[in-house]
Amino acid sequence: MAMNGMMAGLVGRRRRIVVVGVALIFAGFMGLQAMALPQKAAEPTDLHVGSLRVNKILFLGNSITLHGPKPDIGWTGNWGMAASEETKDYVHLLTATIATKAKGQPRILAKNIADFERGFQSYRPAESLKSELEFKADLVVLAIGENVPALTSDALKTEYGDAFRSLISAIQGQGKPTIVVRSCFWADPAKDEIMRSICKEMGGLHVDLGKLGADPQNMAGAERKIDHAGVANHPGDRGMQAIAEAIWAVIRERGSK
Repeated sequence: MAMNGMMAGLVGRRRRIVVVGVALIFAGFMGLQAMALPQKAAEPTDLHVGSLRVNKILFLGNSITLHGPKPDIGWTGNWGMAASEETKDYVHLLTATIATKAKGQPRILAKNIADFERGFQSYRPAESLKSELEFKADLVVLAIGENVPALTSDALKTEYGDAFRSLISAIQGQGKPTIVVRSCFWADPAKDEIMRSICKEMGGLHVDLGKLGADPQNMAGAERKIDHAGVANHPGDRGMQAIAEAIWAVIRERGSK
């Protein structure tokens, strides 16, 4: 599905995008915080994709969703690593498609929650995501898992499942949004199955990214020269497009019901 040429609405005067990042690369680099202050804009009031309300969209993820500048590894963007520009990461591609179909610009909020991945046993969603929960999104895209340590025992699998369930429960407690959970970009059977089953259990929409991470053409290093291997191995423009299209397909299907 064509998704290019739709990004102008994201940078117009009616845009309000708040970005809060605690950055993390899957290889374990030290993160940065970045914030874009909200701009005055009229609140969307009745945007839908079919029956699905999309006035406000919340993206919770890791470096693929949002990574602040880190020049020492050659990354100077403040968007999803490693798209070539902001408009080509999956957050902005997906938002542009939704805006076109809904005939209006949703308000969006994106946050890097790699701290959940690194320390899910002690993570407290109500405290760590206070502002994001108060946003009361209509649609939440949950894109995590890559930075979760390997789940090598039944005990770790249970702990991660409990933490993941608590995270979704906290999100559902604020306005009962539609929640989309995508599998890991770099497939991990243990993590992916836990997230898939809990997503289904709690009424969310699951997106199977399947073999996207196994295709080298989906990596940024296949599109342009990137010296740092960690950055190069993140999804490039093609990979971001594929992620956005996979999530959009599930959203479109739900909206048609």
